[in-house]
Amino acid sequence: MSEKPSVERVGVLGCGLMGSGIAEVCARAGKSVIVCETSDELLAAGRKRIEASMNRAVSKEKLDAPERDAALARLSYTTTLDDLADAHLIIEAIIEDLEAKRATFRRLDERAPRSTIFASNTSSLAISDIAAATGRADRFVGLHFFNPVPVMALVEVVRTLVTADETFDRAFHFVREIGKVPVAAKDSSGFVVNLLLVPFMLDAIRQLERGVATISDIDTAMVLGCGHPMGPLTLCDFVGLDTLHRISEIMYQEHREERYAPPPLLRRLVTLGRYGKKNGRGFYDWNGPEPVPLALWVSH
Repeated sequence: MSEKPSVERVGVLGCGLMGSGIAEVCARAGKSVIVCETSDELLAAGRKRIEASMNRAVSKEKLDAPERDAALARLSYTTTLDDLADAHLIIEAIIEDLEAKRATFRRLDERAPRSTIFASNTSSLAISDIAAATGRADRFVGLHFFNPVPVMALVEVVRTLVTADETFDRAFHFVREIGKVPVAAKDSSGFVVNLLLVPFMLDAIRQLERGVATISDIDTAMVLGCGHPMGPLTLCDFVGLDTLHRISEIMYQEHREERYAPPPLLRRLVTLGRYGKKNGRGFYDWNGPEPVPLALWVSH
């Protein structure tokens, strides 16, 4: 791919877990970053998260204190969309809801110059469906980062049927500039990683429903039998059962293949408020010194 002009000013829309990580990585790579949130409270929480992450990196000797201070100085914060208008690239990392994303980009489209590239960090929605709400579908890409963003090297760079070559090339080059590894993906719900990973997690839940093995035995089998860093049901808890349920529903609506449909057990756990590690209970209870699997139908 031909080298394109560098992206120097980055707008990040949303300062939750993903948005704060994206903002941190960009600032550490030397970019000028402005972060936008919907309230001062959310902005303060995101700023605290970024600062804590960089302080941890310093304590682990993965970042020098002067580098941290320089990166923090490159970050600015706002609750006003107008302040993102002069960014070369705006990356959206808000709630995984199509209408919310479309509404946000409509407002940005009115404010940002034609030269600004728009990108969504969506993990499951089609980029085309979001880009269609703007007048610059040719300057729209997906940039799907992975959690935790400062640690995970991969970024899926997603192009639609109408994404301009120049837009895609600049986005691909930008990912390399911030020290990440880009892979090209076409605009299909789930892209590369989730397209393969989500059915794997859902199938583990289905086998649990069928009584093939216990929660801990399924996880142990995949860790020791396949060399995975964690079992699929533990991974479900880390992703968040509510998040997995929402993503699987979106992917099922897109592909209409049974392997993407959320199993009844997943739906019931979400209904009961068991969201995984984020709130202490999912397939495991995470509130003690060691995770305790939920008692279901299979026992030794």
